[in-house]
Amino acid sequence: MISFTSQPLIEIIEELKSSLQTSNTVSFEVINPDISHNSYSGESVLVNGANYLYRGHKVWVNLAELLGCKIHTPSKNQEHTIIITFQKLNTNNSFHTALLGTKEEKYGIDSTFFGINKNEEPTFLNAYYKALQAVKIDARKNILDLGINKADEFELIASMVQPEILQNMKMTGIDHSISAIEFAKKRFSNAVFYAHDINKLDELALGRFDLIISIGTLQSPSINYKPFLMDLVQNYLTENGALILGFPNSRWIDHELIYGAVAPNYNYSEMSLLFNDVIFAKKYLQQKKFRVTITGREYIFLTATKIGTL
Repeated sequence: MISFTSQPLIEIIEELKSSLQTSNTVSFEVINPDISHNSYSGESVLVNGANYLYRGHKVWVNLAELLGCKIHTPSKNQEHTIIITFQKLNTNNSFHTALLGTKEEKYGIDSTFFGINKNEEPTFLNAYYKALQAVKIDARKNILDLGINKADEFELIASMVQPEILQNMKMTGIDHSISAIEFAKKRFSNAVFYAHDINKLDELALGRFDLIISIGTLQSPSINYKPFLMDLVQNYLTENGALILGFPNSRWIDHELIYGAVAPNYNYSEMSLLFNDVIFAKKYLQQKKFRVTITGREYIFLTATKIGTL
């Protein structure tokens, strides 16, 4: 059993990395974070004559993710120490690399992606909730969601507004997965759903919307992002309309949401492409007289509302 007392974090990381090279799990003993609620990470704490460097629970949760691991529920060892176990993530268990018969059904009901509910991830939920508040969701009448999948984004909207307001909202969702759209229709009978390629929106004669939402979709390789976004604003948004755009800054691996965008030719999180897309949208929308905010973490949320409205 590895025991960490007063070692600096860099030494702990190197030892855990070494152990994980030969094993899928590693267990180690550390000071119980509950022993102090008034210490910063790395502060010296004297317990029973022994010197420890204090670290809170969040340190170990973050470290597990950085080392490509899940963290098991810690168990109490001695009165002042706990045992923590890291288990390596199965990097082959990811919808990003899953192979299906058609590209449309990569996100369908039989996919590993379909089990994901982003509304149960605190950092996503908080950022999306704040974005809906910022656009004053209860004042929106005509909403379009591009890449709706099974309609989790509508689920949060439905929980935020009064039933009589929801009843008068026109909600439209579009996704290229037929099976996901059929599932969404059963959840929201009062909404309109299309199984369609969003590159061909003009074929649907949709009209204009006072709120357009798209989370994790506009960065798809099949979409020419910049001209698509400009067309969306110019031809599908009302004069006083708003946008909520979600940019993935994460990947789903072995049922875990792992922070950090992945770019080609890098074996670590590199966010240049992500920021390039976000800043383009910000600058373009500001030129169009929108107030733009950027929030979020695992998903970066760009929220744009027309200056002087609502």
